[in-house]
Amino acid sequence: MRYQLAIFDMDGTILNTLQDLTNSLNAALQLSGYPQHTLEEVRFFVGNGIRKLIERGVPAGTPVAQIDKVHQDFTEHYRVHCADTTQPYAGIPELLQQLRNAGCKTAVVSNKADYAVQELCKQYFDGMFDFAVGERKNILKKPAPDAVNEVLQQLQTDRSQAVYIGDSDVDVETAKNAKMDGIFVDWGFRSRDFLLEHGAKTIVSQPAELAEQILG
Repeated sequence: MRYQLAIFDMDGTILNTLQDLTNSLNAALQLSGYPQHTLEEVRFFVGNGIRKLIERGVPAGTPVAQIDKVHQDFTEHYRVHCADTTQPYAGIPELLQQLRNAGCKTAVVSNKADYAVQELCKQYFDGMFDFAVGERKNILKKPAPDAVNEVLQQLQTDRSQAVYIGDSDVDVETAKNAKMDGIFVDWGFRSRDFLLEHGAKTIVSQPAELAEQILG
């Protein structure tokens, strides 16, 4: 095996969560009388955590107290509706099973709220990850390497034996900041050209290619 541990981003990498994120954002915006957004607009709002999604979604100049309200309304809606339309990308469950059969450890590091990461992992990938972490208080979000470092420590794996897998510029920076190899997928929320422009070196278009890169 080329790597002993594969650490995955969630949104846009293993799960297509975009419609549910859009629905919850628009539900929260509607409660405050703000304009709603299309799926394609929200595609470029995500990647830096829920707070940044809300800040990008509200009108420019919105007071902090009102952003807080929209954030709370989003959280209440998304807790209930985070899996309404969300689905794994084709071939991802099979990929994870292949990695586990080969003895490769697997983990998730996401800027999605931790409650949603745990719920979605249980619903769609029960037993397929050794460790999963989302956004939590007092832990720096990606592209800071803190959560990745936590996974390496928990799973007792040297960073030279691990690879980080994602679909965005945030993920490219996360791998760089964690001083580890990165593999990036172009089936998610960012295009191949966008990933190349932001420094991605290894890009795959199919889970089978990803398996080949990880297992060698």
